Amino acid sequence: MACPFFLPTEEFTEWAWHARPRLPLGDAWKGFCTAPGHQGETPTPEMLKQWCNFGYAKKCPWMPSEREADKNSFSIARDRDGMVLIYYVREIDHTPGEHGTLQYDLEQGRWLKPHPDAVLQKQAECYLASYQKRKETPVRPNHPSS
Repeated sequence: MACPFFLPTEEFTEWAWHARPRLPLGDAWKGFCTAPGHQGETPTPEMLKQWCNFGYAKKCPWMPSEREADKNSFSIARDRDGMVLIYYVREIDHTPGEHGTLQYDLEQGRWLKPHPDAVLQKQAECYLASYQKRKETPVRPNHPSS
């Protein structure tokens, strides 16, 4: 459930937590804002923790009042036969809006049909990278949901 205006660029490894939260993009990310009037601005660490990585950021001072979504969310629909299928949903006022699937070909190392919104596409790429990392090194070894 990342902010629809958050363009992640690198992992936010400095974010320390007592108990690892379930993060919408799998891991915490740094990046920049694409909201009108704030394009290219770098959010503070607190903004990243409160809003960018979690979405529904109505209290974020950079969130425009007119928008098509409050958050983007992702989930793995299928991972087999060298293909990863990711569901995405854009929500506004807690109501599903645009939704669909994105397919990644593991053998070719490419998206079969990237999403036209560069921010949503980049978020999906970060979600996939976090998913693949967790498959290799689970957060909780020998636990299927890590």
